[in-house]
Amino acid sequence: MTTTQTTQLEPKRQTFSGVVVSDKMKDTSVVVVERYVKHAKYHKFMTKRTRIMAHDVGNTKKIGDKATVEACRPISKMKAFKVIA
Repeated sequence: MTTTQTTQLEPKRQTFSGVVVSDKMKDTSVVVVERYVKHAKYHKFMTKRTRIMAHDVGNTKKIGDKATVEACRPISKMKAFKVIA
């Protein structure tokens, strides 16, 4: 009799790369993620910016550093990402 083991795969989480623009809060960094998109109606290319509040234990990132953030469970009202690099 053989037993089969099923491996639980870790779900693929969203990751974004950006620049830290604020590190004033405790254990939180604000990362700006920029993307270059084409407007649907006017067909003009624009730079869209998204500010993501990310959990950063010990405030390891400083203003101007590049950071990679990953989606996680909600940590607070505004934080649902964590800094991974």
